Amino acid sequence: MELNIITGVRGFVGGNLEQFFKSQNKQVLGISRKSEGKNISYENLNSELINTSRSFIHLAGKAHDLKNTYEDSIYFEVNTELTKRLFDQFLKSDCETFIYMSSVKAVADQADSVLTENVKPNPVTVYGKSKLAAESYILSKKLPKGKRVYILRPCMIHGPNNKGNLNLLYSFISKGIPYPFGKYINRRSFVSVENLCFIIKELIDNAKIESGIYNIADDISLSTIDLVQLMSEFLCKPTRILKVPKLLIRFIAKVGDFLPLPINSERLIKLTENYVVSNLKINNAIQKNLPLSSKEGIIKTVNSFLIINEYDLKK
Repeated sequence: MELNIITGVRGFVGGNLEQFFKSQNKQVLGISRKSEGKNISYENLNSELINTSRSFIHLAGKAHDLKNTYEDSIYFEVNTELTKRLFDQFLKSDCETFIYMSSVKAVADQADSVLTENVKPNPVTVYGKSKLAAESYILSKKLPKGKRVYILRPCMIHGPNNKGNLNLLYSFISKGIPYPFGKYINRRSFVSVENLCFIIKELIDNAKIESGIYNIADDISLSTIDLVQLMSEFLCKPTRILKVPKLLIRFIAKVGDFLPLPINSERLIKLTENYVVSNLKINNAIQKNLPLSSKEGIIKTVNSFLIINEYDLKK
C-alpha cells in the first residue's frame, strides 16, 4: 500500500481522513506533536520517511480561539512557521503531492457575495492572517518538476466527532427548545468531512489536476432555518422557530460574551451570517459528483450526535 503522511491526524479532520484512507487501502503515517502509538513526532519526521510517501497532507494548525486566550505569536508559530518548515522538507524530497489545509478565513471573515478563488484576500483575524501567510510562502516557491501542491480553503466542516455550532443547534432541537433567530434570513456553505476526504483522495490520485488554490464546499448552501427544519424532521421533533427581535438577541449575545450562556456574539454571527462559498473550480477539476449532498451530509452529522448521546446515556 502507498504511504501518505498526515499531520494533525489526531484532530477532527485528520481522524476522519485516516479512517477514509484505510477504507481505500491507503497507508497512513500520522504526525503529531508527540510520538504516540504508530504516530511519530515532527522531530522524528526525516527525509527518508518523506521520500517513501506519495503525498504529504498538512492538516495540523491552531484553530480560531473563540475565547481569545492565545497570543498572536502562537498562531504564526503553528499555522505559518510549521507549514514553512514542512513545505521546505517536501520540496527537498521525492514526495509527489503536498496538500495544505488552509481556510476561507484566510480570504474573508465575512462574505457579502459568493466567495470565489479570485477574491482578493483580506483576513481580519490573526487566525486568517497566519493561514494566508502560510499560503503566500507556499506560492512563492518554484515547484520542481513532477510535484503538485494544493491549497485547500474549506468552509465550515462538519461530520462525526465534530464539536462546532451544529452541536448547538442539535442541543436546542433535541431538547425541544425553540430556535429564537427566526428574524435572521441567511445562506451559508458547509462541507461534510466525507466530501472533503473524497476531494483529498481525488487530488492525490489524479495527476492531471493542476496545482493551485481551491475552495472546498458542498454543492448547495443552506440557511440556518433549513438546518433547524432538517434536524427537527430527522429527530421527529416539531419545528419551533421564534422571531425574537434582533435588538434583544444582540443584547443577550453581548451578555454571553461575559457569562457562560449558550449564545455569544461569535456564535450568533456563525449561526446567522451569510457566507456562501463557490466550489465550481474544484468540481470542474475533479469532474466527479461529491459522495454526499448538502442535506445528506447534515443528516449524517446529526445522526452521529444522536449515537453519541445514546451511548452517553447507557454509560
